[in-house]
Amino acid sequence: MESRRRFEKMIIFSAPSGAGKSTIVRHLLKVFPRLEFSVSATSRPPRGEERDGVSYHFLSPEEFRARVERGDFVEWEEVYAGVCYGTLRREMERIWERGNTIVFDIDVKGGLKLKRLFGEQALAIFVMPPSVEELRRRLIMRGEDTPENIERRVAKAELEMADAPHFDCVLLNDSLAEALATAEKVVGAFLG
Repeated sequence: MESRRRFEKMIIFSAPSGAGKSTIVRHLLKVFPRLEFSVSATSRPPRGEERDGVSYHFLSPEEFRARVERGDFVEWEEVYAGVCYGTLRREMERIWERGNTIVFDIDVKGGLKLKRLFGEQALAIFVMPPSVEELRRRLIMRGEDTPENIERRVAKAELEMADAPHFDCVLLNDSLAEALATAEKVVGAFLG
């Protein structure tokens, strides 16, 4: 992957949980046919309707560690205690071999690592919630987490929001329609 071709671009979306990055990414995948979603790997088990190879590449904690040791990951992070997420090298190569631009929906630390590794090839966008209170409200409305997990996510979000200035673009998601329109404009300009 060291000898990168000119078309090998990536768009990185990072945000605190509940900020709306997945909604924005799904929208952009419909608007721009040459975008392709990078499926991350995780050491956690599937939840609900999640499917292996579609939602995530689900690996056991032992397999995840073995693949880290083999150098299979471009980047990886222990996002929560005992739960790792990462980007598999072969996933990126698969998308670039098809001539597509990779789109990441990834945690903040992973997004910054990818931006450092790929520089101008990467457009790093931070999706900013309007406020911590609104973020808490969205997480509660999802109905997926316990009150303790929501507070853990909110505390983590406050730390992640401090990293927003390190991204190429900070996209405020106060109004979804406006956030989608801005995302289309920024991504369209990057793709040329």
